[in-house]
Amino acid sequence: MIDLSIFTTAEAWISLITLLFLEIVLGVDNIVFISLTTNRLPPDKQHIGRKLGLAGAMIMRILFLSAASYLVHMTAPLFNVELGFWSRGISIRDLVLLLGGLYLVYKGISELRGTISLEDLKHEEETGEVGGKRIGLFQAVSTIMVMDVIFSIDSVITAVGLAQHLIIMVLAVVLAIALMMIFIDAVADFINRNIEMKILALTFIMLIGFLLILDSLGLESGFEVLDMSMEKLMVYFAMLFSVIMEMLQIRYKRNYDKWRDEHEGDED
Repeated sequence: MIDLSIFTTAEAWISLITLLFLEIVLGVDNIVFISLTTNRLPPDKQHIGRKLGLAGAMIMRILFLSAASYLVHMTAPLFNVELGFWSRGISIRDLVLLLGGLYLVYKGISELRGTISLEDLKHEEETGEVGGKRIGLFQAVSTIMVMDVIFSIDSVITAVGLAQHLIIMVLAVVLAIALMMIFIDAVADFINRNIEMKILALTFIMLIGFLLILDSLGLESGFEVLDMSMEKLMVYFAMLFSVIMEMLQIRYKRNYDKWRDEHEGDED
């Protein structure tokens, strides 16, 4: 039986709100990755792909949380690596972050190269398929589920340390995923409509990949703010600033095009 009496305490609600905030903030990179991945689906399957991807991500996180006793040992060194002045005890967490980081860097670079070289437009011209090379629904959802484990590993370990009750951790995950489901379509459509935002999103994915690699190797400052590393927080703020700048430029361009069309119409 689940003991719901814990929600009569202030500690439980503080833990829930804190974890919900962390899940949402740390889920930004996951939303970007899901948007870019499902963009490769046929148009009629993109919506269901995003929902299934998030649902799968929620299942993975709940299973992850259920293995709380195992997570404690994920940071225990499996073996040591010594290279001159650098030495590091490598744990399961480090290996997962390293592989995930390498994949994100590869994904970001390959997608960015394809975007800049107009591969999608060339593919559309050759085959008539809009949106570039397609992938299957199963491939998209399974990729999202696997990558969610990598994206969420730190937040899940943090949740285990912050909350004493599994129900609080699971509830925070479910609420965060529900909020993501509401906004995922709008975010994905906005990225697809504006190529500048897609390039920015791919750059963001690459930066997160580099951060995961550095984290896995222990090459970080060790400073934390709001339970996030200073490096990741700096990247988030930099990307937020870049997104705001891009949105202002997009708004200016639209206003300018509208003004130009109105004045050209008056001249005619």
